[in-house]
Amino acid sequence: MPGTNGGSYEEYIMSILKNVKSIFPGFLVTFLVAISAKFLSNNYGAPTILFALLLGMSLHFLYTETLCEKGIDFASKYLLQLGIILLGFGVTWQQIVKIGFKPLSIVLSGIILTVLIGPILARLLNRGWRIGILTSAAVAICGASAALAISSILPKNKFSEQNTLFTIVSVTTLSTLTMIVYPLLVRYLNMDDFSAGVFLGASIHDVAQVVGAGYGISKTAGDTATLIKMVRVASLFPIVLILLFFLQKRPQSGALTNLPIPFFIVGFLMTMFFNSTENFPENLKFFFLDLSAWCIALAISAIGMKTALSSLRHVGYQAILLIVFESIFLMTFVLVCVLNLI
Repeated sequence: MPGTNGGSYEEYIMSILKNVKSIFPGFLVTFLVAISAKFLSNNYGAPTILFALLLGMSLHFLYTETLCEKGIDFASKYLLQLGIILLGFGVTWQQIVKIGFKPLSIVLSGIILTVLIGPILARLLNRGWRIGILTSAAVAICGASAALAISSILPKNKFSEQNTLFTIVSVTTLSTLTMIVYPLLVRYLNMDDFSAGVFLGASIHDVAQVVGAGYGISKTAGDTATLIKMVRVASLFPIVLILLFFLQKRPQSGALTNLPIPFFIVGFLMTMFFNSTENFPENLKFFFLDLSAWCIALAISAIGMKTALSSLRHVGYQAILLIVFESIFLMTFVLVCVLNLI
């Protein structure tokens, strides 16, 4: 605290300014990458996240510069956590209850089974359990945002950052592909708008692609798909808590014991609670959701800059097969359930 042990408020303020000064260059570079990615996305249609990653990786040399390192680290960690916290403004408890038992059970079953099958498939493909959990959670919950949240609680090894980057690139690419392919499948099967919304919302990876695919069919399909997707986003909180519980029990080095509940997960739950109150201003909610999107874009830009493009060579074809198989499993499960239960 300032003023204790002989310290002064002036010294305290100077230390804050010193920290800000050390963070600013790297943060500025990260911001420029994110705003460039947003510009490219608006003009060429591809997801902002994908452009942020590619631009970030092309500027990896900046991370090796001492001047930018602290700011890039700050964006990759703290802005990521802020972005995930603000995602809670996209879902309410009332929306979850409104869905109904059958659609809700399909969504939750799909999430649980996909997360469980990830480590099993990873083992069959001779890959580690970490990438199995990371990719399956990204597929099952909310794409890149889930990948970033889960990666922050998994125990680290030398492959952690390249696995996270691979997962974000893969899940974003697959999400864009499914946004095109799945509506064609919906039309081929002559699904009604509500069933189509449930299928799209429960199987496409990222929020933006769910919205695009759903409203490309009809307003009813779009509304339903968005609502279903928000339930998947809300599941991030319990999934992280469950994973933390099992990580605590793993009989490996002491680094995995006494894992605390991450602050950003508590924050996510709190923002979802505030958003569920009747009098919460709509314009404020949209502001926070926009801010969340920017924070995540900044975080992904920073993660891209922290990772050398050459490191992706070591990921291997098994990892690609892993995330493709997980996506196919989720899509097949949801489709069968929707066609037979709704």
